[in-house]
Amino acid sequence: MGMIFYLSHQPGDFVKLPQLVAVDKLLHGIAYAILAGTFLYSLYPFIHDSNRAVTCIIVVVMCILFGVSDEFHQSFVPGRFVSAWDVAADGCGALLVVGLWYKLSAKKRRELILTSDKKGS
Repeated sequence: MGMIFYLSHQPGDFVKLPQLVAVDKLLHGIAYAILAGTFLYSLYPFIHDSNRAVTCIIVVVMCILFGVSDEFHQSFVPGRFVSAWDVAADGCGALLVVGLWYKLSAKKRRELILTSDKKGS
């Protein structure tokens, strides 16, 4: 969160991005994918099978709320502009990581169940 805040506090003329289509949105998605992964990592001790879906929703909502606050913060930085598309890219990056984590954790849980069933027989 600190790195995102630092980067969004840089004036618009300081930020030099490659001249590629939607590179800004890609970078937003990557930054918020990392943020979502960090949230999931920090919540890992509290995640159980019964609350995985709720955890996913909470992480994505927290990333989107931070994205909104980041855009608000940028409105005070010279040369930077508020963009709902940036928030959408933030949410997409978070959703991608959370969805991948959910799918992988469900697969891992199924494998554990199958392994324990084989040992029990």
